[in-house]
Amino acid sequence: MRVVTGLLAVIFLLGHVAASHAVVRIGEDRGGRIGTYLDKYEAVRNSGQSVIIDGLCASACTIVLGTVPHDKICVTSHAALGFHAAWDLGSNGRAVTNSEATLMLYSMYPSAIQRWIKERGGLTRRMIFLRGRQLADMYRPCYLDAQASSAR
Repeated sequence: MRVVTGLLAVIFLLGHVAASHAVVRIGEDRGGRIGTYLDKYEAVRNSGQSVIIDGLCASACTIVLGTVPHDKICVTSHAALGFHAAWDLGSNGRAVTNSEATLMLYSMYPSAIQRWIKERGGLTRRMIFLRGRQLADMYRPCYLDAQASSAR
C-alpha cells in the first residue's frame, strides 16, 4: 500500500510540474469575437500556462495582454500586436465602431500598452502595430525550446 501511495504522489507531482510548464503559442491570429477570446485567455490564465507570441496577434487576440499575467507572456522577434477599435456590423452590413466595447478593451490593457495606444491617437478604425524594439521593451523575450500548443 505504501508503494502505491508513493507512486501516486510521484505521478501527481510530475503531472503538476508538467502542467505548470505548458506553453501556448500565438501566431498569425487575426482576432474575432471578444467574448471568445475572453473565455480562451481566462482558461489559459487559470491553467497557469505561459504564452509565446510568435507572429501576429491582432484585434481581439490582444486581450491576452490584459488577461494573462505579464510574467507569463513572452515575445519573439516575429511578434506583432495589432490594435483597433471594436466594431459591430450595422444594419447596412458595414462595420460600425462600438464605443462601449472599445473602452472595455482599452481598459483591459496594461498601462504601458494604454500609453503606447494613446500616443498613437487611441483605438480607431485604423489598425496600429506594436512590434520590434518597442514591444521587446515591454515584454520579455521568449526562449523557444519550450514545447507549445496552438491557442486556436
